[in-house]
Amino acid sequence: MHKWQIQEAKARLSTVLRSAEQDGPQDITHHGRSVAVLLSRADYDRLTGNRQSLVEFMRRSPLYDQDDLIIERDASLTREFEL
Repeated sequence: MHKWQIQEAKARLSTVLRSAEQDGPQDITHHGRSVAVLLSRADYDRLTGNRQSLVEFMRRSPLYDQDDLIIERDASLTREFEL
């Protein structure tokens, strides 16, 4: 992760933004202390889960709303246990 002093990040914002998109998160420091991380929108969406939910995924299934679908659970043990 590349580190930018806050003054340099302000002066070269477009470069910092391009670096976040191409190279990943960019660390912003103030007096040598990390105070912020700049992420690309794609990284932010991936980290915050701003993608479709499980419910949305299942609703898009070709099996959604089929009343004649029968799902049976396998009752067998997953492992053999020795006593």
